[in-house]
Amino acid sequence: MRAMVHHSDAQPQEYLADPERTVDTLWTVPNLFTLLRLLSLPVFVWLLFGVESRQAAAWMLGVLGATDWVDGYLARRLGQTSEFGKKFDPTVDRLLFFVAIVAILIDESMPLWVGIAILVREVVVGGTIVIATVAFNMQRFDVTWLGKTATFLLMFAIPGFLMGNSSIAVADVFTVAAWCFTVPGLILSYYTAITYIPDIRAAVAAGRTTSV
Repeated sequence: MRAMVHHSDAQPQEYLADPERTVDTLWTVPNLFTLLRLLSLPVFVWLLFGVESRQAAAWMLGVLGATDWVDGYLARRLGQTSEFGKKFDPTVDRLLFFVAIVAILIDESMPLWVGIAILVREVVVGGTIVIATVAFNMQRFDVTWLGKTATFLLMFAIPGFLMGNSSIAVADVFTVAAWCFTVPGLILSYYTAITYIPDIRAAVAAGRTTSV
């Protein structure tokens, strides 16, 4: 059907967003959306420790996790991909991940070993990427589908533990669901960490070549 569409029926070329185009500005719609997600983080902490509502904090965290894909979609849809956004989005995602896990561990709503297992993986992978990027001029590479799946599972497992320790009537159901997300999420996260090793090596080699 796509081959039958004529240029006269399509939008004018100047109104079509180019997903490959990179804009040289901070103030884009996807960056503002990412900033909004970042500013929601203190609200989550306040709900958990200020209001002392695990249920409300869990819903907030669930919304933040469910909207993880929106900024990337907006960047491609509106043709507003920026070099800043490519770094800002994953940085905010990682920060949300860290703060949420540490806060829930302090609240004792998550098993200690689960939180440590997630944090160790994130520190090792994140630290390796930062060092390789800064010290060896590593070129950026895309996260694999399995890596995104692992993050998705853990992003819903974390608020599930909060719900499981709240006063909600079906708390046990959320606890079971949290474990159902946690086990495959952890397995996939560590598996993808191992599969990233050759990708990092190749990206570092490419970075050295371009810097010569």
